[in-house]
Amino acid sequence: MSPGKLKKPLLALNRIIGHSSAKNHMSKPKIGDIDQLDDERAKKNIQKIQEKRAKEYQLEEEKKLMIQKRSEEEKRWHEADGPEIARRYGTQEEEALAPAKSLQVLVNDYQNIGKTVSFRARVHHVRALSSKLAFVVFRDQIETVQGVLSVRDGVVSENFVRWAEHITAESFVHVEGKLQQPPEEIKGCTIHNVEVLIDTMHLVVPIDEHLPVDVHSIDHVEVDSETNQLESLASTRVRVSNRIAFLRTPTAQSIFRINAGICSIFRRYLEDKGFIEIHTPKLQPAATESGAEVFKVNYFGRTAFLAQSPQLAKQMSISADFGRVFEIGPVFRAEDSNTHRHLTEYTGMDLEMAIEQDYHEAMHIIDGLMKEIFKGIYGKYRKEIEIIKTRFPHEDLVWLPETPIIPFKDAIKLLNDSGWTDDHGKPALETEDLSTRAEIQLGQVIKEKYKTDYYIIDKFPSSVRPFYTHLDPEDDRFTNSFDIFLRGQEITTGGQRIHRPHLLEERMKKAGIEPLGMQEYLQGFEYGVLPHAGCGIGLERIVFLLLNLGDIRNASLIPRDPKSLPEHKELVGKLPHPEADTIKYAYDYDHGATGLELPPVEKLIVNYGDATNTSWLDERYHVWRHEQTGAAIGYAEDNGYALVMGNPLCDPRQYQLVIRAFLQDMRHTKDLRPLWLLVGPEVEEILGSKLGWRSLSCVAEERVSVDSAKKVAKKERQAEEAGVSIHEVPIGEPVPEHIREKCDKRIQDWKDNRKGKKQVHITEVRPWVDMEHRRYLWAEDKNGEIVAMCVLARLSPANGYQIKFALDFPGSPNGTIEALISAAIQMLAKAGVRNVTFGAGALPEMVTGGHLNGMRAKMLSHTYKTICQQLKLVNKSEFREKFGATNDLVYICYPFMGLGVSGVRTLIKFFEDEM
Repeated sequence: MSPGKLKKPLLALNRIIGHSSAKNHMSKPKIGDIDQLDDERAKKNIQKIQEKRAKEYQLEEEKKLMIQKRSEEEKRWHEADGPEIARRYGTQEEEALAPAKSLQVLVNDYQNIGKTVSFRARVHHVRALSSKLAFVVFRDQIETVQGVLSVRDGVVSENFVRWAEHITAESFVHVEGKLQQPPEEIKGCTIHNVEVLIDTMHLVVPIDEHLPVDVHSIDHVEVDSETNQLESLASTRVRVSNRIAFLRTPTAQSIFRINAGICSIFRRYLEDKGFIEIHTPKLQPAATESGAEVFKVNYFGRTAFLAQSPQLAKQMSISADFGRVFEIGPVFRAEDSNTHRHLTEYTGMDLEMAIEQDYHEAMHIIDGLMKEIFKGIYGKYRKEIEIIKTRFPHEDLVWLPETPIIPFKDAIKLLNDSGWTDDHGKPALETEDLSTRAEIQLGQVIKEKYKTDYYIIDKFPSSVRPFYTHLDPEDDRFTNSFDIFLRGQEITTGGQRIHRPHLLEERMKKAGIEPLGMQEYLQGFEYGVLPHAGCGIGLERIVFLLLNLGDIRNASLIPRDPKSLPEHKELVGKLPHPEADTIKYAYDYDHGATGLELPPVEKLIVNYGDATNTSWLDERYHVWRHEQTGAAIGYAEDNGYALVMGNPLCDPRQYQLVIRAFLQDMRHTKDLRPLWLLVGPEVEEILGSKLGWRSLSCVAEERVSVDSAKKVAKKERQAEEAGVSIHEVPIGEPVPEHIREKCDKRIQDWKDNRKGKKQVHITEVRPWVDMEHRRYLWAEDKNGEIVAMCVLARLSPANGYQIKFALDFPGSPNGTIEALISAAIQMLAKAGVRNVTFGAGALPEMVTGGHLNGMRAKMLSHTYKTICQQLKLVNKSEFREKFGATNDLVYICYPFMGLGVSGVRTLIKFFEDEM
C-alpha cells in the first residue's frame, strides 16, 4: 500500500488529536509537571522496601557465612582431636548411606539393652548441659529416644559435644552407640526406659536453616493454669500452614497410622463379606447430590463436575450385576464452610449392595463394619492412641454389643424433651435436618440414656436426602435412610436407593436435575436393577471423632478447605537473578556501596520484563540507565522523537522515580519528544494522572494461560501425516553449530520470500541474542530439512515466556507452525511455566484511555479502524487465537500536543518494514 493512501486518515488523526495543521509538528509538546512525580510518601515507602530487602539479603549472606563457618570449625576441631576421635563425628560427604536399622524397632526390643547398635534418625532436639555433656533427642516416626553425648577418653571429645550442639534440628544423622537403661524415667520422650550412649555420630542429611516452625514446638503442649487442660502451643492454622513439620511429629505419625489401619480393616471386612473393590471416575456430567455445592471444571470446552460422591457409579455397578461393591477414594464438596468439621476434599469410604428384603440388611453390615473398625484400632494401635492422648486427651470410645437404632421422630422427641431449642428459641422439627449443635446435644442425651458413644438414627426426612434415596412406603415425608453417629456427630449416611427408572426421573426433576444430562446413569435402571442400599463414610470424620482431634484438618494429610490453594502472587524476593534486584541496588547506592555495576539488561528482563522489553536487545534501540536504581528504559530515536517501548525494567514500586529521572534527561540532555508505547496500566496511570498525558490502546499483549491453552489437533495431525518431527534443545545446552547454520539459511529464505510484503513489527529477527535466557525448537520434514523455527524468550516470573519468533519457512507442510507452537507451549507446561505471550498484537478496535473522550475519541476510533483494515493489522491476532490467546491491553501514551502527523508518520515508519 502506498503512503498516499494513508494521507487522509493520518491528517484526520492529526486534527482530532489536537493539532489544527499538519505543519506544526515541530511544536514543543507539554510533557507535564515532572516534579509531580517527586512524591515524598512514595520515596518513604520505597525506602522501607529497600531496608526490608537489604535485611533479607543480609540474612542470606549471614546464612552462607554461618554454613562456611561451621565447615571451617568442623575442620579445626578434627585437626585438634586427631584422627582417632575425628573419625567419630562430622559431616558425611558421600551420597551413599551406610546400612542402618530402624531405631523404633531397636529400642522396643529390650533384649538389645547393653548392645551396641547402629541407626539413622532425625535430630529432634539438642540440649547442652555443659561443655562435656549434651542430650540429643532422636526421632524415628512415632518414637523419640534420648541420646547421651558425654566426654569419654578416646571416644568423645569436647569438640565432639560442641559440634553436636550446632546440629540444626531435623537433620538426619547416622549414630552408633550402646542402648542402656537411664537412671530415671525419661518423661520428654516416647521411649521412657531406654537411652543411647553415643559413640559416633555423622551428619548424613544436613539442614542449613531452622524450619519456620520446628517439629518440637509444633507438637508441644502445656497445661493451662486456669482450666488445668492441655493446650497446644500451635494452632490448627499453624499446623496446616506448616504441614511437613506437623506430619513429622509422633502425634501426626500416629494419626495417619490409624488412618491407614481403618482403610485396611474396611477393605478386609468387606472383601470377607463378598464385596468387590471398584474405582469410579471423579469427573461427572452433572451434580449428583442435591443441597451440596459442586466444583465445575472445564472439560475440553464443556462443563463437567468433580464427583460429590461415587454414588452414581456404585449404582451402575449394581446394575451391572457386581452384587456388592466398595471404594476408597476422594470426594469433593464446594461448600464455603470454614468450620472445624468440614473439608472441601475428603476420603470417602463407600459401599453399595443388592438387598433382598429390606435396607436394614445393609445397615447391619455397616454397623458390623464400624464395630470391627473400632475393635481393630483399639487392638492394634494402642501405642499410637496413647501418644495421641498426650496431645489430644480423650476417653476411649464406648459402644454396645447391640447398637441402639433410634427412629428420627423418636430422636427429635428425645432432643426436645431435654429442653433443647434453636437460636430462635424453637424446638427441633421432625421434617428438618439436625444442626451441628442439635447433634451434639442429642449425643449427650443418648450417652446418658444408653451409655454409648455410637448409635444409629433411622428414617431421615426426605427433605434432607438426595434425589436417589428411596422414600418410606408408609410415610413419604421420610426415607429408608439412616445416619450413624460417633460422639454426637454424624460419620455415615446410608440407605436404600430408588431402583425404578420412572420414579427416579420424577425425583430428579423435583431436585432440579435434568435427566437428559444423566442418560448413562439412568440407562442402568432402564435395563433392570435389583433393590439396593449402601452408605458413604468420611474417613477423616471417623479419625477426627474417634481420636478427639478437635479439628478435622488434623485428620487429613494435606487438608483442603475454602482457604486452601491461595492465589500465588509473585514474590519480589524470589527473583530469578537476585544480583539484578533494583531494590537492593538502590539501597546499596544510597548507602555508598563501592564497586556497583549496573545490572545487565538481559537479567533485568528475566526479573521484571514483558515481551516488549525483549526488543531492547536490538541494535536500533538505546537503553537509558538510571544510576540510582540500576533500572533501564529502552527507546529508539526517530525524527526528533524518543519512541519509548514498554514498562521500565525495575521493581514496579520504583516506576515513578525512574520515569521522572528519564523524562528529565530526555528534556534537558536529549531534547527528544517522548511517545511512550506498549505500557501496562501502572505506567499509563502514572503518565495520565500525574502528568496529564493522553492515552489510547489499539494493541494488546496476546497471552496464553498454559493450563488452558487450546489444542490444534487437526493441524498437528496434518503435520504428523506429512512426516514433520519436532526437536528442542535441552535447557542449559547450546544450540549445535550445524543447527544454527541451517536455521540461518532458512531465515534468509523466509526474508527473501517476504520482500514486498508489509510487516508491522517492533523487533528484528535475531534468534541467537541472549541465548542464556532462550529456548529453541525447530521442525524438520521427512527429508531432514528445517521447515519451521520457534524461539522462546524468558520473561519475569509473572509473565513466563514470550514466543519471540515463530517462523514458518517456505515449503513447510501444512500444520507445521501450529504443531511447533503447540509443542513449545507443552514443553513450557512441563517445566511449570504458567503463562506465555505471543507479544503485542493489534486490536480490531481502539480503546481510549485518559484525557481522550467525547467526539474526538469517536473520530479517532473510526480513523484507527481505517488504518487497521488497510494494513491488515489483526491477521497475527487471528492466528494466535487458535491457541487460546487473550488480550491484555497495553497503552500508547503521549503528552498534550505531543503526537501530530509527524508523530503518526514516525510511528508507522518505525513499525513497518516498507512503506
